[in-house]
Amino acid sequence: MNLTFFDQFASPQLMGMPLIMISMFFPTLLLPSPNNRWITNRLTTVQLWSIKSMTKQLMTPLNKSGHKWALILSSLMIFLLLTNLLGLLPYTFTPTTQLSTNMALAFPLWLATILTGLRNQPSMSLGHILPEGTPTLLIPTLILIETTSQIIRPLALGVRLTANLTAGHLLIQLVSTATIVLLQILPTLSIITFTILLLLTILELAVAMIQAYVFVLLISLYLQENI
Repeated sequence: MNLTFFDQFASPQLMGMPLIMISMFFPTLLLPSPNNRWITNRLTTVQLWSIKSMTKQLMTPLNKSGHKWALILSSLMIFLLLTNLLGLLPYTFTPTTQLSTNMALAFPLWLATILTGLRNQPSMSLGHILPEGTPTLLIPTLILIETTSQIIRPLALGVRLTANLTAGHLLIQLVSTATIVLLQILPTLSIITFTILLLLTILELAVAMIQAYVFVLLISLYLQENI
């Protein structure tokens, strides 16, 4: 059976059943489970310290009313981070390379920020669509532009995460394939491509972490506009 470069983005199946749900819930196995002693070893200590620092970083721009979102945003950050990193392991599947999965995460959260603003301060939320002092002739155009920019926000969130992870996975597969092919023909050039592959893998690790942070940070900024 011939495989293409894009087969790695297809959801694996077992007996005709997609295994994407197992892939999405697997990162939760890496989280510490509650017990009588929360801080039981160094690994758990590092995990709790990382979660605390991350939550503090996300909640700094928000006021006290926005701190109610701490659990949602922190959980989303941990989920995206672990999913992106686990997807770099060999013979694994990355759910966040699917646009449908990313849109399912982005759209409800974006809609929740909009509804929160309309419920708590409707005049301020609608004021973003039409800035004060706008000339009368520009009012219809500005309303259309601002409304469009608001609507495409969840699409931008999903496409950004999908495109960055997909591009990184494709580059890694292309370079690794070239390394194997050149090993028999030009060993010296194969060593160079292998070095590039290592550097690209390190870069992709950074991209996986940065994209998870950017995704959650943008949602927190959307929330900040509406509270």
